[in-house]
Order: sequence, then C-alpha cells, then structure tokens
Amino acid sequence: MSDRIDGDEYRVSDEEKAYFSENGYVHLRGVLTDDEVGELEAVYDRFLRREIEVPGKDYCDMAGDYGRHPEDFSIINVMLPRRYYPAWQGNIYERRTASAARQLCGDGMAIDYDQILAKQPFKLDAVFAWHQDMAYWPDTPDTRTATFWLAIDDSTVENGCMRFVPATNREPALRPHTPQYGDRGESHALGTELQEGDEPVPVPISRGDVTVHNERVMHGSGGNSTAGFRRAYVLAYRSEDTVAIERQLGFTHSHNDSGEVLDQVGVEGQTR
Repeated sequence: MSDRIDGDEYRVSDEEKAYFSENGYVHLRGVLTDDEVGELEAVYDRFLRREIEVPGKDYCDMAGDYGRHPEDFSIINVMLPRRYYPAWQGNIYERRTASAARQLCGDGMAIDYDQILAKQPFKLDAVFAWHQDMAYWPDTPDTRTATFWLAIDDSTVENGCMRFVPATNREPALRPHTPQYGDRGESHALGTELQEGDEPVPVPISRGDVTVHNERVMHGSGGNSTAGFRRAYVLAYRSEDTVAIERQLGFTHSHNDSGEVLDQVGVEGQTR
C-alpha cells in the first residue's frame, strides 16, 4: 500500500494542491489499491449488466439521445448509483476521497452526486464533448467542487482517457454551451468548442488512480478504439451549503429531475 494512504486518509502533496488551484485539475496516483478497486468493480459490473434497477433516464447513453436502445449505447451512464444501491454508501472510495476533497477545497465539503461512465469496446463515437461542469449546474454563491474520476481500467489515449484544457478555470466567464443531441428533454449532454490558443492535455491514468477537477475547467474525452471497456467511477464533492441549495431547488443531478429545474441550470448570461 502507498505511503500516502493511512486508512481512510490520502495525503495530497502541496505541489498537487497548487497544481489543482492553478490548472483546475490534478492527477492523484494510487488512491485505491487493486484489491479495493476489485471490490467496487464487482458492484460496478452489476450495474452494467442491469442487475441493479436504475429507473428512467438515469440509465442512458452520454454519446446519444434518450431514444437509443441499451444494446447500442456507446457511453453507458448510470447516475446516482449510491441512491440505487445504498450498500455502496460509505465505501472506501467515498471515505478516502472525502479526505482528499478537504485538502483540495477546504472544510465543509459533502458528496453531491456519483456516476458511472463506461465506454464500450470499439466505440469511436464514445466521445464526451468539451464542457465545463458549471454549465450543467445551478449558479450558487459557493461553487467549490472536487470531482473525482476513478479509473477502474487503465485509462489510455486509445480507450478515451480524460483530456483537460489547463487554466480554463481561471477565465472570467464560462464558455457558451449547447445541447449535443437535441434539447435537454432528448439528451443530457452539453458541449462547447475549443478556441484558438487552447492546448488540450490528455491525462492517461492507471487503475486505482484518480483525476480531480473543479467546476470550471474545460474537459472532455475521446472515443474507445480498443477491445476493452474504459470504466470510470465519478464522485463529486461540493460545499454543504451548495448541496443544500441545489436540493431546495429540486436539483439532484438525476436525469429524471423535472424539466423546469433543468431549464434553470447554468450561469445566467454565460452558459444560457
């Protein structure tokens, strides 16, 4: 086990904290051991096999509209797996990332949502469009965010690893975003465009590693040209006050949230 792990604690270095603040993302190595990933993987694959019921639009394809049949999905998306499988709540990934979120963002951070994203083999269209997460969310006074992206499989350029545009988190305004596959009633995915001067950085990571990104950095990922899955387990922390405001608005990060709520997300004058 890494000397950076002490039970439920993971030590984030001062250099990593500074990199996260400056660039909007950071790669943390060895957050979970192979055995710890394996325990999560067993449940993860039950979601993929649809042995755990996920209602409505919370089981969908993030590379297409809601009309796609599951056998045609390119990016299998499960929103809020901890809601639909409560035994997952409090797992080692949640406990250890809570420690890292506190070090990166300060006190008062809470789990806002979790998500499964699995790119199927040989799916070149398993592309996650360039976006900034704040475009998906209500505008709140405290936007601090640490979104952890755990590699269940080694994540490579060939199978569609995460890509970031460093320091876009420090731009004065969010980029304009538009729905990618019809309106928000037909699909959830939003996207924006690269601009002149943007220099995307692919970030391949190993099984058990995470990337962490904030609410404003631009990121996306490419298709999967390999014979294997590219499985990721996402866990997002935001401030306790922000989570409370979201829930008061009826916003839970479920794709089944009401259309009236989803129509109000984003930042007025920037993303919509």
